[in-house]
Amino acid sequence: MQLVVARIGRAHGIKGEVTVEVRTDEPELRLPPGAVLATDPAAAGPLTIETGRVHSGRLLLRFEGVSDRTGAEALRNTLLIAEIDPEELPEGEDEYYDHQLIDLDVVTADGTEVGRITEISHLPTQDLFIVERPDGSEVMVPFVEEIVTEIDLEEQKAVITPPPGLIDDRAEIASSREGTAGGEETGGEES
Repeated sequence: MQLVVARIGRAHGIKGEVTVEVRTDEPELRLPPGAVLATDPAAAGPLTIETGRVHSGRLLLRFEGVSDRTGAEALRNTLLIAEIDPEELPEGEDEYYDHQLIDLDVVTADGTEVGRITEISHLPTQDLFIVERPDGSEVMVPFVEEIVTEIDLEEQKAVITPPPGLIDDRAEIASSREGTAGGEETGGEES
Protein backbone atom coordinates (compact mmCIF):
# COMPACT_ATOMS: atom_id res chain seq x y z
CA MET A 1 0.00 0.00 0.00
CA GLN A 2 1.24 3.48 -0.82
CA LEU A 3 1.02 6.39 1.63
CA VAL A 4 1.86 10.05 1.08
CA VAL A 5 4.51 10.83 3.71
CA ALA A 6 5.60 14.34 2.69
CA ARG A 7 5.29 17.20 0.22
CA ILE A 8 8.40 18.94 -1.08
CA GLY A 9 8.47 22.69 -0.47
CA ARG A 10 10.92 25.31 -1.66
CA ALA A 11 14.62 24.94 -2.23
CA HIS A 12 16.89 25.71 0.75
CA GLY A 13 20.31 27.10 -0.09
CA ILE A 14 22.27 26.33 -3.26
CA LYS A 15 23.32 22.70 -2.73
CA GLY A 16 20.06 20.92 -3.59
CA GLU A 17 18.31 20.78 -0.22
CA VAL A 18 14.53 21.20 -0.04
CA THR A 19 12.12 21.96 2.78
CA VAL A 20 9.60 19.23 3.41
CA GLU A 21 6.04 19.36 4.76
CA VAL A 22 5.92 16.11 6.72
CA ARG A 23 2.66 14.16 6.46
CA THR A 24 3.53 11.24 8.70
CA ASP A 25 3.82 10.84 12.45
CA GLU A 26 6.87 8.65 11.85
CA PRO A 27 9.32 10.72 9.77
CA GLU A 28 12.32 8.89 11.25
CA LEU A 29 10.86 5.62 9.92
CA ARG A 30 9.57 6.88 6.55
CA LEU A 31 12.18 9.50 5.60
CA PRO A 32 15.63 8.20 6.61
CA PRO A 33 18.73 8.53 4.40
CA GLY A 34 18.66 5.74 1.81
CA ALA A 35 14.85 5.57 1.60
CA VAL A 36 13.57 5.27 -1.96
CA LEU A 37 10.23 7.02 -2.44
CA ALA A 38 7.76 7.10 -5.28
CA THR A 39 6.51 10.53 -6.33
CA ASP A 40 3.41 12.29 -7.59
CA PRO A 41 3.91 13.33 -10.34
CA ALA A 42 5.55 10.00 -11.13
CA ALA A 43 7.94 11.60 -13.65
CA ALA A 44 9.80 13.32 -10.77
CA GLY A 45 10.88 10.05 -9.18
CA PRO A 46 11.60 7.71 -7.72
CA LEU A 47 13.75 9.76 -5.34
CA THR A 48 16.38 8.40 -2.95
CA ILE A 49 17.04 10.44 0.19
CA GLU A 50 20.74 11.26 0.49
CA THR A 51 20.65 13.37 3.67
CA GLY A 52 18.13 14.77 6.09
CA ARG A 53 18.36 17.32 8.89
CA VAL A 54 16.18 19.64 10.93
CA HIS A 55 16.82 23.37 10.56
CA SER A 56 14.73 25.97 12.43
CA GLY A 57 12.01 23.40 13.06
CA ARG A 58 11.73 22.33 9.39
CA LEU A 59 12.91 19.05 7.89
CA LEU A 60 15.40 19.53 5.07
CA LEU A 61 16.14 16.70 2.64
CA ARG A 62 18.65 16.28 -0.17
CA PHE A 63 18.08 13.64 -2.84
CA GLU A 64 20.63 11.66 -4.82
CA GLY A 65 21.25 13.34 -8.17
CA VAL A 66 19.93 16.75 -7.03
CA SER A 67 22.93 18.92 -6.29
CA ASP A 68 21.86 22.50 -6.98
CA ARG A 69 19.06 24.97 -6.32
CA THR A 70 17.60 24.62 -9.83
CA GLY A 71 17.17 20.86 -9.44
CA ALA A 72 15.70 21.33 -5.97
CA GLU A 73 13.24 24.00 -7.15
CA ALA A 74 12.06 21.65 -9.94
CA LEU A 75 10.83 19.23 -7.24
CA ARG A 76 8.61 21.80 -5.51
CA ASN A 77 5.09 20.52 -4.63
CA THR A 78 6.05 16.92 -5.44
CA LEU A 79 4.42 14.38 -3.11
CA LEU A 80 6.69 11.72 -1.59
CA ILE A 81 5.05 8.30 -1.36
CA ALA A 82 6.25 5.37 0.76
CA GLU A 83 5.30 1.73 0.20
CA ILE A 84 4.10 0.11 3.42
CA ASP A 85 2.64 -3.24 4.40
CA PRO A 86 -1.16 -2.80 4.66
CA GLU A 87 -1.14 -4.89 7.85
CA GLU A 88 1.43 -2.60 9.52
CA LEU A 89 0.09 -0.57 12.44
CA PRO A 90 1.45 2.65 13.96
CA GLU A 91 3.58 2.29 17.09
CA GLY A 92 1.25 4.28 19.39
CA GLU A 93 -1.86 2.67 20.88
CA ASP A 94 -4.23 5.48 19.82
CA GLU A 95 -2.57 6.20 16.46
CA TYR A 96 -3.98 5.33 13.07
CA TYR A 97 -2.98 5.59 9.45
CA ASP A 98 -5.35 7.55 7.20
CA HIS A 99 -6.21 4.43 5.19
CA GLN A 100 -7.49 2.75 8.38
CA LEU A 101 -9.90 5.63 9.06
CA ILE A 102 -11.22 6.30 5.55
CA ASP A 103 -14.69 4.73 5.04
CA LEU A 104 -15.36 4.23 8.76
CA ASP A 105 -18.98 4.83 9.71
CA VAL A 106 -19.37 7.75 12.11
CA VAL A 107 -22.04 7.40 14.81
CA THR A 108 -22.89 9.27 17.99
CA ALA A 109 -22.61 7.57 21.39
CA ASP A 110 -26.35 6.78 21.29
CA GLY A 111 -25.95 5.07 17.89
CA THR A 112 -27.29 7.83 15.65
CA GLU A 113 -25.74 7.63 12.18
CA VAL A 114 -23.75 10.73 11.22
CA GLY A 115 -22.10 9.57 7.99
CA ARG A 116 -18.89 8.09 6.60
CA ILE A 117 -15.30 9.39 6.74
CA THR A 118 -14.23 10.27 3.19
CA GLU A 119 -11.05 12.24 3.91
CA ILE A 120 -8.64 13.20 6.68
CA SER A 121 -7.50 16.83 6.64
CA HIS A 122 -4.16 17.40 8.40
CA LEU A 123 -4.03 20.95 9.74
CA PRO A 124 -1.20 22.47 11.77
CA THR A 125 -3.25 22.46 14.99
CA GLN A 126 -5.28 19.25 14.62
CA ASP A 127 -6.60 16.68 12.18
CA LEU A 128 -10.18 16.78 10.88
CA PHE A 129 -12.42 13.99 9.65
CA ILE A 130 -14.35 15.03 6.54
CA VAL A 131 -17.61 13.11 7.00
CA GLU A 132 -20.11 12.66 4.19
CA ARG A 133 -23.66 12.69 5.55
CA PRO A 134 -26.39 10.41 4.14
CA ASP A 135 -27.92 13.45 2.35
CA GLY A 136 -24.59 14.11 0.55
CA SER A 137 -23.58 17.13 2.63
CA GLU A 138 -20.28 17.18 4.50
CA VAL A 139 -19.40 17.93 8.10
CA MET A 140 -15.93 18.39 9.59
CA VAL A 141 -15.25 16.61 12.87
CA PRO A 142 -12.09 17.50 14.84
CA PHE A 143 -10.09 14.33 15.57
CA VAL A 144 -9.61 15.06 19.28
CA GLU A 145 -10.37 12.66 22.11
CA GLU A 146 -13.03 14.97 23.63
CA ILE A 147 -15.12 14.50 20.46
CA VAL A 148 -13.94 11.21 18.91
CA THR A 149 -14.36 8.89 21.88
CA GLU A 150 -13.76 5.55 20.17
CA ILE A 151 -12.26 4.12 16.99
CA ASP A 152 -13.32 0.51 16.43
CA LEU A 153 -11.50 -0.89 13.40
CA GLU A 154 -13.14 -4.33 13.75
CA GLU A 155 -16.63 -2.82 13.68
CA GLN A 156 -15.48 -0.21 11.13
CA LYS A 157 -16.88 2.73 13.10
CA ALA A 158 -15.88 5.92 14.86
CA VAL A 159 -17.99 6.98 17.84
CA ILE A 160 -18.29 10.71 18.52
CA THR A 161 -19.83 12.92 21.20
CA PRO A 162 -20.24 16.18 19.29
CA PRO A 163 -20.82 19.50 21.04
CA PRO A 164 -24.08 21.30 20.13
CA GLY A 165 -23.91 22.75 16.64
CA LEU A 166 -21.12 20.54 15.29
CA ILE A 167 -23.33 18.16 13.33
CA ASP A 168 -26.76 19.77 13.71
CA ASP A 169 -28.46 23.16 13.91
CA ARG A 170 -29.20 22.99 17.64
CA ALA A 171 -26.38 25.26 18.73
CA GLU A 172 -27.30 27.14 21.89
CA ILE A 173 -26.39 30.80 21.67
CA ALA A 174 -26.44 32.69 24.94
CA SER A 175 -27.23 36.35 24.55
CA SER A 176 -25.33 38.84 26.66
CA ARG A 177 -28.61 40.78 26.99
CA GLU A 178 -30.54 37.77 28.27
CA GLY A 179 -32.20 38.44 31.62
CA THR A 180 -31.97 42.23 31.41
CA ALA A 181 -34.96 44.55 31.70
CA GLY A 182 -35.46 47.94 30.13
CA GLY A 183 -31.96 48.04 28.63
CA GLU A 184 -30.24 48.10 32.03
CA GLU A 185 -26.98 46.26 32.34
CA THR A 186 -26.70 43.72 35.12
CA GLY A 187 -23.68 42.46 37.01
CA GLY A 188 -21.57 45.59 36.45
CA GLU A 189 -20.20 47.95 39.02
CA GLU A 190 -21.73 51.41 39.39
CA SER A 191 -19.52 54.43 38.83
